[in-house]
Amino acid sequence: MAMLKQVNISMLFVEALSKMPKYVKFMKDLLTYKRKLGELSTVMLKEECSAILQNKLLEKRRDPSSFIIPCMIGSLHVGKSLADLGARINVMPYKLFKKLGLGEPSNTRMSIQLVDRSIVHPTGIAEDLIVVVGPFSYLVDFVILDINEDVDVPLILGRTFLATAKALIDVNDGKLILRAGGEQITFSISNNMKHPELHDDLDY
Repeated sequence: MAMLKQVNISMLFVEALSKMPKYVKFMKDLLTYKRKLGELSTVMLKEECSAILQNKLLEKRRDPSSFIIPCMIGSLHVGKSLADLGARINVMPYKLFKKLGLGEPSNTRMSIQLVDRSIVHPTGIAEDLIVVVGPFSYLVDFVILDINEDVDVPLILGRTFLATAKALIDVNDGKLILRAGGEQITFSISNNMKHPELHDDLDY
């Protein structure tokens, strides 16, 4: 046993990853599904996302394709975010972005049309931020907007995030399932504050 403790193994990081099939597939999926924000020009947001950006109160959550989920950006605890299949982009308030200490976002010519047809122009974009949901980490691109931060729901995670996370939405049961590395995490629209369930029996 003492001899084994003295054994050192040298291996390139890339070579080490090649020995981990699930991790290789996970990283390949991240790069495949992540969309570049620079390819977008004008983006339209529906009622629920527009209400959050305009700091309006939603009396009732009517859309079964949107869920409130907890998440972190890197090591920064965000709390709740709106995962919305109807949102084409992922949105982060500028004040929240500054807390990450990443300098200034990259410039963009994108414009965003809200449900009332008003136009807002992003401060910039931030690419490849690490979003942590439960045990999973995803690379996500964000549009940064200089808006008042919604205390309850500061982030919007749209279709690009849901594609990266291989999301499944069960409208009948009101469930959102995110997947990675042979595991899945489930959120319920009826009670978003409950702890999500973890499963490791998913077959890709």
